[in-house]
Amino acid sequence: MTGPTATAPPQPTPADVLSLHAEAVASFGRRVAGVAANQWSAPTPCTAWSVRDLVNHLTTEQLWVPELLLGATVAEVGDRFDGDRLGDDPVASWTAAAAAARAALELPDALELVVHLSYGDRSAQEYCAELTVDLTVHTWDLARATGQDARLAPELVAFALHEVTPYADQLSDTGYFDPPVPAAADADPQTRLLALLGRRTDNQPRIDPEVMG
Repeated sequence: MTGPTATAPPQPTPADVLSLHAEAVASFGRRVAGVAANQWSAPTPCTAWSVRDLVNHLTTEQLWVPELLLGATVAEVGDRFDGDRLGDDPVASWTAAAAAARAALELPDALELVVHLSYGDRSAQEYCAELTVDLTVHTWDLARATGQDARLAPELVAFALHEVTPYADQLSDTGYFDPPVPAAADADPQTRLLALLGRRTDNQPRIDPEVMG
C-alpha cells in the first residue's frame, strides 16, 4: 500500500499575483527608505552590485512594466532605461517607478495581456510573478546589506518557493544567480528559498557601526 499522495499547492489567481506583487513592492520600498546616507556604496550579497546598483536594478525593472504592458518590445524600448535611474533622490525615484508599475498592472484585465520579454512572449501574469520573486529575494539582499530586518513575509517566501523550485537548478545558467548552496533538511522556508538562489544566510556582512548606532 502506498502512502497518501501529496497535494500540489493551488495555482495562484491573477488577483493573488497582483496582491503579492503589491506586498513585495511595499516590502522592498520600506528597505529603500531605510538606507542610510552613507550606505549607498556599500556591498550587497549580489557581489557585483552596491546598494545603489541593487536599488537601481529594481527601479529600472519597474520602469519597464508600463512599456511592456502597452505592447512594446525590448528592441522598441532600446536603451531608454539604461544607466543610473536614481538621480539625486534614490528613494523618490524608486517610489515613482514603483507607483507607475502598480498603476499599469492594476488596469482592468492587465494580467491577461501578453508581454514581449527578452527571452520570448509571456503572459503578463507570469511576468508579474517574476517581478514579485525578484523583489522578494532582493528585499533580503538590501536588508542584509544595510542592517535592516531581513525577515521576509511568509506568503512572499511561499510564493517564491513555488515559482522557482521547479527550475532552481537552471537559474545559475542565466548569469543572474549563484549556484544553489546546501541547506539543512529542517531549514525554514526562507532559508531554503535563499539557498536555492545561491545565498548563504550564515554569512552576515559587516555593517557600518555608525549606521547601526
